Amino acid sequence: MKLGISKIQNRVSQLLYSLDLRFLAKWLFYILLIALIVGSVSAFFLVALDAVTSIRESHIWIVYLLPLAGFTIGWFYFHYGKNANKGNNLLLEEIHSPSSILPIRMAPFVLLGTLGTHLVGGSAGREGTAVQMGGSIAHQLVRFFPMKIHEQQTLIILGMSAGFASVFGTPLAATIFSIEVIRIGSYRNKLIVPAFLSAYLSHLVCMFWGVSHSQYPKIPFDFNGTIFLCLVVLAAVSGWVAKLFSLILHYISHLFSRWIHYTPLRPLFGGVLLVILFILGLNSEYFGLGIPTIQKAFHVSLPKESFLIKLLLTALTIGSGFKGGEVTPLFFIGASLGNLFGYFDPSHLILFVGVGFISVFAGATNTPLACAVMGIELFGWSCGIYFFLCTGIAYIFSGHTSIYQSQMIGKTKPFSPSSDLGKKISELKK
Repeated sequence: MKLGISKIQNRVSQLLYSLDLRFLAKWLFYILLIALIVGSVSAFFLVALDAVTSIRESHIWIVYLLPLAGFTIGWFYFHYGKNANKGNNLLLEEIHSPSSILPIRMAPFVLLGTLGTHLVGGSAGREGTAVQMGGSIAHQLVRFFPMKIHEQQTLIILGMSAGFASVFGTPLAATIFSIEVIRIGSYRNKLIVPAFLSAYLSHLVCMFWGVSHSQYPKIPFDFNGTIFLCLVVLAAVSGWVAKLFSLILHYISHLFSRWIHYTPLRPLFGGVLLVILFILGLNSEYFGLGIPTIQKAFHVSLPKESFLIKLLLTALTIGSGFKGGEVTPLFFIGASLGNLFGYFDPSHLILFVGVGFISVFAGATNTPLACAVMGIELFGWSCGIYFFLCTGIAYIFSGHTSIYQSQMIGKTKPFSPSSDLGKKISELKK
């Protein structure tokens, strides 16, 4: 009798072992496939982005084509884009309430739309493009392999992680971002390992194609009362600036939607306003990604109004309907904001710039942990304690606002209304 029971137990153990191996092999295959495709697409995107940026910088008159490019992008999205026009919000909505497979057209549309925006000088980023491409590409596996709802959600998160990591070269931050951005204050901890594998492998694939990422100085650790006070104030102000950016961005988008009913005309008029600003003498360094200015901020003083100009220009570009992300412009806004604190303590300029760089991003996306880890990956471990402190403060001071209207509040922030719990950002009373 005991021998029979022992055989049954062994058989059950073998069956469970084989099922686990099949499960692991299946998801490892999915992760490898996502990393290979998304990493390669991101590599192409980054090379193409550098190319169109070089063309614009060599022929600055192209900025005058902003209205035409805006209308073209808007027209294609209006007639052929369908719900792909929602961008990152569509990814979050599909994770919260799965209803259909993300349209594959989302990837080429946002890719070409972003390249078009940057060719003519629109102030936009690249994170939104990478995350949208990654999420939509990964979700296409549902067409070939039967999956449950939670598995489909996992695919989108893995794709988001892969896209973020391959574009920025920060796989750890990408891992945390993809599980932190979904619901404010809560995390899907079970997905850390697969998200990291997807992020890291996608990053390696992108590097394999010879694509390099922006380099920033390593920030040494130092401490005194002045430094600590400046950092706390900078973090709080970063949260307020992030909140201001989110509110202005959504307000401009609302105004354009309310006043201009034919969608393709919105980026056309937005382009006209951008051209007028350029004609009036706005420096060309505020157009496009602005990476050279971000790197310059670590070493020399920038004009005091730099962060505000970039904030308004980006809000106008994205709010009127041009395509691209908000994160690199947020880096610009944060770095130039931190640069202001160099007037109080010039010897620690790079520390203030680095902290501003990640803190505004943390406040605008409600991802303090991911942003602190990004600071470590970009600027070194020495000031890690400052990064966690400042991104946390910025997260609190930005309140229940976000650049992603479909982000849900899983845990209310300190000093924010508890009645907001469980709601989307778009559902909150402004």
